[in-house]
Amino acid sequence: MTAELFRALHHGGTLLVLPNAWDPVSARLVAEAGFPAVATSSGAVARVLGYDDGQLTPAATMFAAVAQIVRAVDVPVTADMEAGYGLPAKEFAERLLETGAVGCNLEDSLDGGLVDVAQQADYLAEVRAAAGAELVINARVDTFIRPVDDPVAEAVRRGREYRRAGVDCVYPILAPVDQLAQVVEGVGGPINAHAAPSGPTPSELAAAGATRISYGTSVHAYLMTKLQELLPTLR
Repeated sequence: MTAELFRALHHGGTLLVLPNAWDPVSARLVAEAGFPAVATSSGAVARVLGYDDGQLTPAATMFAAVAQIVRAVDVPVTADMEAGYGLPAKEFAERLLETGAVGCNLEDSLDGGLVDVAQQADYLAEVRAAAGAELVINARVDTFIRPVDDPVAEAVRRGREYRRAGVDCVYPILAPVDQLAQVVEGVGGPINAHAAPSGPTPSELAAAGATRISYGTSVHAYLMTKLQELLPTLR
């Protein structure tokens, strides 16, 4: 499936909802449920593979996991690739394209703090230059999960810089619904928002201006909680 098709899903006037998968089985279930694309969750993939979240999964292991998911479905796959695993932008883009993924998330925090906005914009621009139009880049903005004096203003500043760097979508993760609307107004273009089974709902986020919804680790976490509840009953 092409990046062109996946990119078009951000502009079709219909909310793009992406329950995040973590392995071929969960990816197939997402596709079979009628969702037009599959997004991976790096945190869920890491946990399934025995690693903690936070770029602790070896890059080769994460690329291999993404490739397995791509092979399992007939819809576009976009991969959560954290902060790029320390790879040079050109190498990162080439290795991701080799998996068959047509999109990626790249976040702007590392080691518990925000990356310098100019440095991150340069990296995103280099990924865009290396991948051309073959990757739909979703730039995650972490101002709502890191210590920031004014997370809305900083999210808008970063979002605008990342747009200028050539990204397709901006993702102010965990922005409260009322503040999300301010980011949407300030940044413009496709905006990804974070939903969870416990809320906020896709409809609430869409009303604030989001055009794309993803669930991060929350679907996997929900199922693991259900498994924990089930296991004691099996004795």
